[in-house]
Amino acid sequence: MVGSKLLPRDISTLPAPQTSKRMLLRGGAIISMDPQIGNLASGDILIEGDRIAAIGPSIQADDAEIVDARSSIVLPGLIDTHRHAWEGQLRRINPNAATLENYCNATHFSYATHYRPRDTYVGNLLTALGCIDAGITTIVDNSHNARSPDHSDAAVEALLDAGIRAVHAPGAPLTGEWDKSSWPADLERLQAKYASRRESLVTLAMMSQIDRDTWAVARRLGLRIVTEFFGAEMAAELPALQRDGLLGADNIFNHCTGVPEAGWEILHQSGVSVNVCPRSDAHYALENGMCAFQIARDYDIKPALSVDNESSYSGDLFMEMRVAFYLQRSAGQGRRYLGHQAVPDAITVQDLLEAATLSGARVAGLGDRTGSLTLGKQADIVMIRTDALNLYPSNNAFGTVVHAAERSNVDTVIIGGRIRKRHGVVLDLNLSRLEAATEESRNHLFEAVGHRPGPFDDSFIFQP
Repeated sequence: MVGSKLLPRDISTLPAPQTSKRMLLRGGAIISMDPQIGNLASGDILIEGDRIAAIGPSIQADDAEIVDARSSIVLPGLIDTHRHAWEGQLRRINPNAATLENYCNATHFSYATHYRPRDTYVGNLLTALGCIDAGITTIVDNSHNARSPDHSDAAVEALLDAGIRAVHAPGAPLTGEWDKSSWPADLERLQAKYASRRESLVTLAMMSQIDRDTWAVARRLGLRIVTEFFGAEMAAELPALQRDGLLGADNIFNHCTGVPEAGWEILHQSGVSVNVCPRSDAHYALENGMCAFQIARDYDIKPALSVDNESSYSGDLFMEMRVAFYLQRSAGQGRRYLGHQAVPDAITVQDLLEAATLSGARVAGLGDRTGSLTLGKQADIVMIRTDALNLYPSNNAFGTVVHAAERSNVDTVIIGGRIRKRHGVVLDLNLSRLEAATEESRNHLFEAVGHRPGPFDDSFIFQP
């Protein structure tokens, strides 16, 4: 068990939810991502408890708390389907990383081996709060540093304290000393303690490379399986996995770079869930450095988007949408310029927002709960103010969100009917205590590896 003395639990403390509360978002431009609802130039959304109760041009609800959504775009919360939240205090530790090895040296092979449960808590809390600040209401937490049951408890407690919707996927560390007896045996305990509560915002998955035994444990428990998947060597295992019935929609494959055409056909036939990493794949030189967004679409797979980590760059999903947009446009134009006949249609801002919402919810296994503004779904909603200098005038709602909005324009974030950010400020947060806890954790990790990066270092020089 993780005791309160091990964790700085007074950083972010949510009040008890009020399930009977009614809230009316009034007068916003609504992007619903639900074809049955459509989009409204000006409309209202009624929230009852944690659910969306009504959407329309004008809703009468005299007893509801009124949230003024005028001069705002109201849309579903963004969904990041692949985030290593435990690395929160390592933000931009290695901005010029040129390879996957550089990334691993700056995380797994150095600091990760010295993480205490409180470091996991701080990293996860900092990441989750940063996501909320940037309009991300759901993450799939790829926690591949689960060194003990206490570390896993700390990770989940941080997600709960932040108030974010999360799929927590603990995974075995890559190196160092850790409690091998707890993996994957600890999953059943975690499921009973946290994920069995239907009202909880946190559900459970497993992070594992291709391993038939651990995959069997996940499937016995009904958990989704998250795998870092790229390169010809991993792709070569797909035919046998398909033959043995070991691939399905409960598989979440990250990256998917370097997969040959035959492999993509197997992913399509098996219904494997795919997310792509526009910045990460280029930054860390995975295969040809091009994210698999378009090739997934070529095989009728709708990929989700993911940030991956913050050890080199920012944690917002707005940038992932933009990078994916321009990479796809650039690759298509390059083929057209060279005279190729098979050139994909140019991507649209609507396509990218779908990847960041609806497709993200499906990949996370949460399509019945979030991803669109749909009656009966949980109220995961973001309001973007359009009267700021960088957005005004907003002549196209989709274009404003995908091409121009940034964290500072996110006025309000609602998760499960609870307001987590309002008027541009994340609520229920003691920022000074968060900073103090982060500094304590970071200093511990720096001292543990005997390295203190300077503020102007251009590379991470630690070698294991």
